[in-house]
Amino acid sequence: MAKPSPKPKQTTAIDHGVGSRIAFLRAANGLSQSALASALGVSFQQVQKYETGKNRVGAGRLQAIAERLGVPVSSFFEPEPESTTENGPSLLRVSGAVELLRAYNQIADDQMRRDVLSLVKSAARIGQSRAAGAPAEQDAVRDAAPNA
Repeated sequence: MAKPSPKPKQTTAIDHGVGSRIAFLRAANGLSQSALASALGVSFQQVQKYETGKNRVGAGRLQAIAERLGVPVSSFFEPEPESTTENGPSLLRVSGAVELLRAYNQIADDQMRRDVLSLVKSAARIGQSRAAGAPAEQDAVRDAAPNA
């Protein structure tokens, strides 16, 4: 009697967590899926499968990914921060956050950095006011500011 063929290994929540951390760290390093794939000697589709948790990442490949991203392998297994908190890595997952941080980091002048930070904070306050249905504060600011 023939033995039944073994079932293919299913991915787990851990595989999905590792994949999402690969995606996050890759993006934080400014790498495309294609660039990471090239460095690993695999297709970008394979990197996509790793990042979505559709394929498991072997130990040797995970080590290679960690080396390319400049992080210890253990960083792929750290617990997720609370998604409700407004700090740390969860904020960097917001669309454009990493690009904003990179651009800010390239500003050499300290006063200009403070001015940019002030501008971003003001924009956030205006956005919160609009979302809450309050009158737009920027109308007064726009009317008082000279045309650029």
